[in-house]
This record gives sequence, C-alpha cells and structure tokens, in this order.
Amino acid sequence: MSREYKPISRAAWDALHRVSTATLTSRLMKAGLRNTFLGGLGPLRPDLRLLGYARTLRYVPAREDLDMQVDYDNATNIQRLAVEAIEPEEVLVIDARGEVRAASFGHIIATRIMKRGAAGLVTDGALRDTPRFRSLNLPVYARAAHATTSSVMHHPADMNVVIGCAGVQVCPGDVVVGDAEGVVVIPAHIAEDVARDALRQDDMEEFILQKVQQGASISGVYPPDAATKAEYEASHRKL
Repeated sequence: MSREYKPISRAAWDALHRVSTATLTSRLMKAGLRNTFLGGLGPLRPDLRLLGYARTLRYVPAREDLDMQVDYDNATNIQRLAVEAIEPEEVLVIDARGEVRAASFGHIIATRIMKRGAAGLVTDGALRDTPRFRSLNLPVYARAAHATTSSVMHHPADMNVVIGCAGVQVCPGDVVVGDAEGVVVIPAHIAEDVARDALRQDDMEEFILQKVQQGASISGVYPPDAATKAEYEASHRKL
C-alpha cells in the first residue's frame, strides 16, 4: 500500500527525536492547537522513544454474531488487514473508545507489525500479554492491561481513516511522538515548523534551567525577559 502523505524532512525528524512531548504541546498551543496530548496512556517501555506517521485502526463495540468466531478470516478482518498494511516508520494508532474491559491488541500481532518495520503502537484501550510486550523493541502505549481477547468488546470496523484516540483527533499521516510522559499528535502540515521551534525552545529551557540551578530567581528568567533572551543569544554566538 502506497503512502498517502508526504514525509517530513530528515532535519525535522531528527529534531522530533530529541524534544520532549511537553515542549511539543507548548509549541502546538502557540499554533492554536490545544488538544494534542493523548491523556491517560502510558508507555510499556519508558526507555524507548516513539516517532512515526499515524496509520489508524478504528474499533466499534463487538456484537456476538460477528465477533465470537473461533477463527478469524484474515482476508476480511480489518485488524489483520491493518497489520499487513503497515509500513516502516508508521505507528499503528487504535481507536478503542477508551474501552478497557478487554484487550485491543496482543503480543503476537504486535510482533508482526514490528517485523514489518512499524515505529510503534498506540491504543486508548487495553493490551493483553503485557509482560511479553516488554520484551519487544517496540514503543507501545496503552491505557491498561486486560487478559481477555479483543473480540469480547471490540469489532474492527475501519482503517486509515480519521479517528479519535484518548480524546484526540488523529488523521492518517499525522506525526506521532512519544516519550516517557506520553504521546502527542502533530498535524502533518505543521510538523516542520513545530519541530524547528520545539528544538529551539528545548535549548532555551535548558539554558534557563542552568540559570535556576545556579540560583537565579524565576522572575525575568522563566518566562525569559528581553535581558535573558539577549544573554541566551550571546551565549550561543560564542559556540
């Protein structure tokens, strides 16, 4: 399946690998976007960073006549089709409606997307096999753990469409960034500007932190006044 979005530049990609989700939410707020952080989700591997392009999967509530079969038809099951469609540098983002009374994904199919080159997995539902997830070199974020199989609560209805995940709109091709704090979604069309500005803000905040650690008052430093900004610029001209 060909990609339906334009990848960001390597410079922006490298910048997004470095900056925190906290900084990114600040930059997105400055761009007028206030609801971009997927609240309530946590990483199974806080040591891994997440960065990639959203490929979405939408679940609706399960119905017994459709979802209690012993065997899946891999040729028609939307979840299985999404797994086999994912490409390198893509993040599978699942709209599980916040439902945690059954898993939304398991270890074996997560291993499959990892082998296909997926950059990560994000769900606002639960996962099963979570101890085994922690052995995967795959950034994974979820709301909870639940051992019950997905078909008890979830019916895969559509893929690569606009979804809601943890109360945030996610479009296919959006840039998804995760760190130990959580996950933020960046609209693809502003990702370049956000990456550039976030890198500069992170650098400025590191400068501010050093001043505070040295005993400086917060007043005039955080947020920085004109004098602090001038001091920051002067220090960087010396580098």
